[in-house]
Amino acid sequence: MGVGVLRKYKDFLPVTDATPLLTLGEGDTPLVKSNRLGKELGCDELYFKLEGCNPSGSFKDRGMVVAFAKALEGHSRAVMCASTGNTSASAAAYGAYCDLTAIVLIPKGEVAMGKLAQAMAYGATIIMVNGNFDAALELVQDFTSKHEVTLVNSVNPDRIEGQKTAAFEVVDELGKAPDLLFIPVGNAGNITAYWKGFQEYQAAGLSNKLPRMMGFQAEGAAPIVNGEPILNPQTIASAIRIGNPASWQGALHARDTSGGVIDSVSDDEILDAYRTMASKEGIFCEPASAASVAGLIKQRKGGLDLSGCCVVCIITGNGLKDPDLAVTSAVTQAVEVEPTMEALENIALGKSL
Repeated sequence: MGVGVLRKYKDFLPVTDATPLLTLGEGDTPLVKSNRLGKELGCDELYFKLEGCNPSGSFKDRGMVVAFAKALEGHSRAVMCASTGNTSASAAAYGAYCDLTAIVLIPKGEVAMGKLAQAMAYGATIIMVNGNFDAALELVQDFTSKHEVTLVNSVNPDRIEGQKTAAFEVVDELGKAPDLLFIPVGNAGNITAYWKGFQEYQAAGLSNKLPRMMGFQAEGAAPIVNGEPILNPQTIASAIRIGNPASWQGALHARDTSGGVIDSVSDDEILDAYRTMASKEGIFCEPASAASVAGLIKQRKGGLDLSGCCVVCIITGNGLKDPDLAVTSAVTQAVEVEPTMEALENIALGKSL
């Protein structure tokens, strides 16, 4: 059983004697070496960090456990967040575990069913806002500034502190920092957190180099790439459908100080990478997660030489977060047959057995 990020990395976290070291088993997610895609891209050391293996199915749990621990330390009785889905699921899960009221604001009609189902099952108070994520987050910030309710979006620095632990794990597993780290960018808290983690590990003498941070937004929701907020962001990757990222400046800092990139990928590129991850690597991720892989493929096509490079793609969430898209975008569909050997052989023997 995992000890959780609060215990494992407490020397790097805002933990005091009064901080409860709670855990749902977050962290210690697999770092899986590519079996096929790396060869196609000319990269011998390509790895996928499977953050969908966290308790609520996404990377959000790393930051949420720290935010909840500090909320409990401060005797908070309720938390609130705005969410495109994953934050609400994570906050609801930790709310149930800690017996804290979790209030989540979601943009009406813009949250994948798997994520909404999680928040409902965990018993959160769910409020649908007739607006986008950015409007919901503004409401949450205003509300929590007036009432004794803890904000647990990534504008809460405790969230960033928890999320940086994934960078520690990458270095611990590889024995070094990668040369390149590809990561989806939505509200931009995660790229900010990873960069903070890599810098702290280097400062502590636990890593002798820093990676280039390669962040990717969806083309229809790419305010950082475009240099201005987007009032009505659009993408099939609902987790990164954000028009005015809260950690915008943190993302720019990570890009600029690492010599990295923040670029965009189209929905078609995201879907192609989403299918590729499942069909060639056996990794079923949610669409937003595939933005990191889509970015890697785009960069390679653009001439980036990956030979001799160690590359890590962050796979931020589980594919079961968005089951409807999984079905509608699938390359193969189920075939119906009669319960006879002849019917089975007609189908099965037509495949490469």
